[in-house]
Amino acid sequence: MSRTRWLQVGGIVLVFAVAAWIASSVLERVVAPSVPHIIATLYYGTPDGQALAAVKREVPLGEGPREQGRQILQSELEEAPAPYLSLIPRGTTLRAFYITDRGDAFVDLSAEASTMHPGGTTHELLTVYAIVNAVTANLASVERVQILIDGKQADTLAGHVDLRRPFERDTVLVRETKGTQ
Repeated sequence: MSRTRWLQVGGIVLVFAVAAWIASSVLERVVAPSVPHIIATLYYGTPDGQALAAVKREVPLGEGPREQGRQILQSELEEAPAPYLSLIPRGTTLRAFYITDRGDAFVDLSAEASTMHPGGTTHELLTVYAIVNAVTANLASVERVQILIDGKQADTLAGHVDLRRPFERDTVLVRETKGTQ
């Protein structure tokens, strides 16, 4: 066979290989099972930054309360949907999440939750109750939430709210807003 013929055959094989790869990628997306989700109530700052807004969001389904709590908190740490404000400082990660038999949850956040927090009593209260209310509103087995920073009990988040005790759900700071379900 001539060199031109080899190049033609090689080109045809290459085209078929690329087409097969594209087809398998498309089929993988269509056939791949999607991750089941739940609708959870998450809490963000109202556009004026003075209250909490309860917002229904899709959250991946976790296997059991502990994993579901992790999924809820991971979603809470993501950027807030417009027009709401994120209350947990950017860069904050969830280090651990535990639930005791007594109904206490422990939320262990990275140091950024404290070191990057803008401060102020109102903002600090909103941050704490965004976390506490998200956990207690979505997990029936949790009654109280203890917030830890970097694996340790912290006195405050940013100088105002005492974190040395667990918090119960409190909706006093929640304001009914447009788009809240």
